Amino acid sequence: MVLHKSNAVAAFVFLSLVPLAGATPEESCSKARSSAGDAGVSPGVVGLPSALAGNVPDKSVCPAGMIHVRGDACDEVEQTCKKWLDPPPYQYLRCAEFVKPSKCTGTRKQLDFCIDREEAHDPATELPTIEVSFVAAKAKCTERGQHLCKEDEWIFACEGEEMVPYPYGFSRDSSICNLDKTNLGGPNSRLRDLRVKVSEYPRCTSPFGVHDMVGNVDEWVEREAGTQHSVLHGGWWLPGRNRCRATTAEHGPEYTAKQVGYRCCGAPSP
Repeated sequence: MVLHKSNAVAAFVFLSLVPLAGATPEESCSKARSSAGDAGVSPGVVGLPSALAGNVPDKSVCPAGMIHVRGDACDEVEQTCKKWLDPPPYQYLRCAEFVKPSKCTGTRKQLDFCIDREEAHDPATELPTIEVSFVAAKAKCTERGQHLCKEDEWIFACEGEEMVPYPYGFSRDSSICNLDKTNLGGPNSRLRDLRVKVSEYPRCTSPFGVHDMVGNVDEWVEREAGTQHSVLHGGWWLPGRNRCRATTAEHGPEYTAKQVGYRCCGAPSP
């Protein structure tokens, strides 16, 4: 992801590519690869964007608990931040508001797939499954007859054809999703578990109606290009990178952590 300074409004332009380069949530934001979360209420995107009029998903083609995603995805997007939230040295970490609309500067291709509405979770507690490696997540999806979401699938399910930076719109709003928590440290300097039930934060939905795609837990996805196939998207509950296109690409396939989970994708039935 390349950062360009705009002479017009002292904004910055993100050129987001698939596959994306990323940074771990803990890294300095000077890399500007981790923009995230939501603060500053916007009605966001409710339901399907008008651009999807010719690509209306069909609920009958996906298994229960999965959502049909169909439309024209863009592989390279320009998104300009109008206002940053944080002081130096983290001034390019969280964007309060992006310029509308996002611009597709690459090519579009049609995607047609099913995706879990919720992050993988324990039905009894409704808390997202955590401490799962990329390898284990792939195996769990395969056991269900599905696959771990590909990076382009995950991004498109999050941003839709309008390429919204946050799944709910262009303005960051900490009240919509489980993120921007600051009480991270627990006993013995261990990370505090601040997951919430998947039934909470009902407004944290993407244009397709997929829930919790940013915040709560980071999600493994599979990058098909290059040599680094195990990447994370969505961010977790910290004040960090919780945009649709921000990614962490520094962890190996056996990495696990208490803020890392997954969800599955699959092919729609004929």
